Amino acid sequence: MDRQTTAVRAEHRFDINNLKRYLSGKLDSFSDNATLNVQQYRSGQSNPTFYIETANKSYVMRKKPPGELLPGAHKVDREYKVQKALHSAGFPVPHPLLYCTDTSVIGTEFYIMEHVEGRIFRDLRLPGISAAERGALYVAAVETLARLHSLDVRTLGLQGYGKGAGYCRRQVSTWTKQYKASAHKEIPAMDKLSDWLSHNLPTNDDEVTLVHGDFRIDNLIFHPTEARVMAVLDWELSTTGQPIADLAYFLMPHYWPSRYRVISSMGGVTGIDGIPSATDLISIYCHCRGIPKSLPQQNFFIAMAIFKMAAIAQGIYARHLLGNASSANASEFGESVEPLAELGLQIALSPTLSMPSPDQLFLQSPNGQSVLQHVREFMRKHVLPAQQEVKKYYAKHKDMPERWDTPPVIEELKAKARAVGLWNLFLPAESGLSQLDYAHIAEETGRCFYAPEIFNCQAPDTGNMEVLHLFGTQEQKKLWLEPLLRGEIRSCFCMTEPDVASSDATNIECTLHRDHDHYIINGKKWWSSGAGNPKCEFAIVMCKSKTLDSKSNRHGLHSMIIVPMNTPGVKKIRPLTVFGQDDAIHGGHFEVHFDNVRVPASNIILGEGRGFEIAQGRLGPGRLHHCMRAVGLAEWALELLCQRAANRQTFGKALYRHEVVAHWVAECRIAIAQARLLTLHAAHTLDTQGNKAARKQIAMIKVVAGRMVCKVVDCAIQVYGGAGVSDDFPLAEMYAYARTLRIADGPDEVHLSSIAVLELRDQLKRAKL
Repeated sequence: MDRQTTAVRAEHRFDINNLKRYLSGKLDSFSDNATLNVQQYRSGQSNPTFYIETANKSYVMRKKPPGELLPGAHKVDREYKVQKALHSAGFPVPHPLLYCTDTSVIGTEFYIMEHVEGRIFRDLRLPGISAAERGALYVAAVETLARLHSLDVRTLGLQGYGKGAGYCRRQVSTWTKQYKASAHKEIPAMDKLSDWLSHNLPTNDDEVTLVHGDFRIDNLIFHPTEARVMAVLDWELSTTGQPIADLAYFLMPHYWPSRYRVISSMGGVTGIDGIPSATDLISIYCHCRGIPKSLPQQNFFIAMAIFKMAAIAQGIYARHLLGNASSANASEFGESVEPLAELGLQIALSPTLSMPSPDQLFLQSPNGQSVLQHVREFMRKHVLPAQQEVKKYYAKHKDMPERWDTPPVIEELKAKARAVGLWNLFLPAESGLSQLDYAHIAEETGRCFYAPEIFNCQAPDTGNMEVLHLFGTQEQKKLWLEPLLRGEIRSCFCMTEPDVASSDATNIECTLHRDHDHYIINGKKWWSSGAGNPKCEFAIVMCKSKTLDSKSNRHGLHSMIIVPMNTPGVKKIRPLTVFGQDDAIHGGHFEVHFDNVRVPASNIILGEGRGFEIAQGRLGPGRLHHCMRAVGLAEWALELLCQRAANRQTFGKALYRHEVVAHWVAECRIAIAQARLLTLHAAHTLDTQGNKAARKQIAMIKVVAGRMVCKVVDCAIQVYGGAGVSDDFPLAEMYAYARTLRIADGPDEVHLSSIAVLELRDQLKRAKL
């Protein structure tokens, strides 16, 4: 085999006799009379590597480079430690034999390992190999990586080997520092890429395995004739942390343009006959590890891999300038840094790598995709398993005052969610998520009645927090918004009234008038959701301002004001029921009277007469959240429908084999897909064009989502028969929510009228063009 070695380069020469004397007696093949042939490997950009041959055995030596080194770099002791642990566990690495800390022997610390005979491919495109073998070699490589990530760090005896969780944050920080310490010129793209990475760190950075840190085809020794990995080399960057970073680094050349060249031997591999696609390799890796076949926040990990490669290239070039580079081609790396940085930045900002599924039109940002994956995992592990305990709590406290309290298990889950950063996801200013990002997350939380509360994303608090965030004074934010964001208190929203048709909000009669430095409020409200929760500390109340001219614009007569619930004159009259249920899990829906309620004038939001202006800002995102939760609820209902249709028989065959039931399944799937796409389009419009431009889309989804979820749940109830309307299954409770949705935030008929007006306006505009 061609070992690709040369004579030892001048800058790396050492006293061979000194080495022979030191190893004599320590390794069997060495003695004072032994003949040593020492060659240096041409490649290897970090620690100089040497092939040592005796009369009857071959070894490899790794040492630190001579001269001044970057802080924390070239830790050959770590390489030796991890290889020793892995070799003992049967993982394919060269057998490490000896470590020397005595720098007087050859000038630096070093270690000796057995030489492994096999094939090393320096060109990632594997020229001269058949297409079938290329594919097999890449598959073997990714299977080996999955095997590495499946090892238990504790079983290996490597506790404390790395810092564990937070690996990506540390990687970005480390490589930024390494780059800046070795930079020979200013490269704006590197600074921008570093900044982007530091602001888009993945939320799933708590997974910890042993990671290689530099896993590439050219760091593997393959069997001389088989597609089998004999040894994984170069463990200098190994540590413990997020394994997906390793996978992304291995896949990095798949994201380079096909003719992109970092250096002479490292071109892009996309389109090379036989080399599997990144998607296929991801699938194989995930299958080997038994994890979901996806790569959350793919942009981040690929961009971070390229940033790391660029920083390494800069360090190699810096060592070339200092005269202590480990390889002969170190000078090539200087010109690759800037192109790599520009490519990494392009990938970071590209939406195409973040596609959760091939048929999804409205894509999340990398951060949004990562948070969604984290929410799904949290739901699966913690939220959904708690459903029976929550159900038992409300059954136990039925008709008792405790039913209005939040069950202890929900409080525990809220603490867990907040601890891992899954908190206030609905509010862009807090979460960094767009409305489109959160729409996907809202769908996921719609699959469980109490899930939104777990993440502090429950109505009506979300709408109230949006109002205070957008329109509140600094004092209002401090007193009311900040405790809401922390989850310490709850709130309610008082708008609709029992004595007027509130579908026309200008009918609202609850009055507000100024009395010196206070406002006095009088009126009745109902369907004040959440008012029953003992933590409900204030209401935002929609009032008609008596001091404003009643002949002015009818949409300029109303105001919103903050009313603490313990203010004298605030009376909770009764909880209303929905189809006979008090909906205590959501804090109920109360009738609340305000009898000469006096609050400070500073509690007015934005100013008198600004109520409808505030409502438009509040209701847009809120309706979006409701609709996507409805999509999630419909998915849950369809799952239940299909389970029943597959497990029950009538008239000699399974229910789904009856054409009418099969058609229901198909119609439900169509309706859900349509509603989802329409709602995501509304979210996209809200993000890109604002509330006003999204009015028609939001009105449309309000109609479509309510009708859709009613249809799907109704079909599920029909398939379940009598069980469907019982408390044995959640369908009756689902239907109560679904049917209420067609009234809440305005009935369908009001939205249809708005859609018609807006559509006619748009058509007339187009006709004039």
